[in-house]
Amino acid sequence: MVNTVIHAVIFDLDNTLVDFMAMKAQAIDAAIHAMRDAGFRLSYAELKSRIDAIYKERGIEFQNVFDELLYREFSKIDYKILSAGVIAYRRAREAALVAYPHVTMTLIELSKMHLKLGVVSDAPAKEAWLRLCYLNLHHIFDAVVTFDDTGVRKPKPEPFRKALEQLQVEPTQAMMVGDWAERDMIGAAQLGMKTVFARYGDTFGTKVSHADYDVDDVAQVVEIVKQLNQKG
Repeated sequence: MVNTVIHAVIFDLDNTLVDFMAMKAQAIDAAIHAMRDAGFRLSYAELKSRIDAIYKERGIEFQNVFDELLYREFSKIDYKILSAGVIAYRRAREAALVAYPHVTMTLIELSKMHLKLGVVSDAPAKEAWLRLCYLNLHHIFDAVVTFDDTGVRKPKPEPFRKALEQLQVEPTQAMMVGDWAERDMIGAAQLGMKTVFARYGDTFGTKVSHADYDVDDVAQVVEIVKQLNQKG
């Protein structure tokens, strides 16, 4: 069997490059406290439960969650409460939006190895690019494919194929790094890509990832690529 050299590494964004769930939790927590201070007379637990229900119904990237919350409670929007919640959310989100340890270092090392770098994310384009720009990572990637670019989510092949086309590499020459086994690993593997499971970002308690490699630190990706390319 001929070993294929890796020419490109593609990353998922949320919970792979960015600790999205921790950021989201801190932002929601701040918003709830701010809305209660502004006059929303429900307990913290009640508000948290209702917000969680809306996200479960509308998706975690739903951008009007507080509008929906207020409308369901009052059949109208109380803009004092809404504004308090939105501002608190944004401030907390910006404070909590950080890359995982060693992400920047890893991306720089991979770039020095003359590898092409990409992102395939199920997030809307605006939100994905805002996160990348805030972290100052937007210049380092050769291709960024979001939900808006294909209209379908992983594990469907279209997002992966679009990234591979933009990177101008064959599936067997690319590696996918992600935290969601059923979407990132299975979707990439079906096309013939090498797969690396970002166990450090796993929020599902995954026991078996079905990936070629599991890592507890994103920096391990550099060594995996070096080993594969030495064999190749």
